[in-house]
Amino acid sequence: MGGSGSKSKGFWPFSGSVGADDPIQDGNEQSMARARSFTGATPFVLTRRSSLYLDEDGDMAHEFYEETIVTKNGRKKAKLKRIHKNLTSQGIIKLEIPCIHVDFPVVLCEA
Repeated sequence: MGGSGSKSKGFWPFSGSVGADDPIQDGNEQSMARARSFTGATPFVLTRRSSLYLDEDGDMAHEFYEETIVTKNGRKKAKLKRIHKNLTSQGIIKLEIPCIHVDFPVVLCEA
């Protein structure tokens, strides 16, 4: 019924102590060596990609529209047309308060 990523034996950056699922005991020494060599794993997200765009005038917004006049059967009608060209993304922004990564495998609070 489709593949599941949880069944694969890949690299998991948040793996903590070595327990019953010890890769060395399973004969998978290579994945254990990769897990030990990666020291930059942190459960916090410090930056994110912004969803805001800048247009050529310097205005910042999520979406930009321009008003166009359409003549149909002799009647003028105003429509909004979305602009896709000449927009630049704001880029990656730093978060004021760090968030916890979605894939962090620890229960933080049990109610």
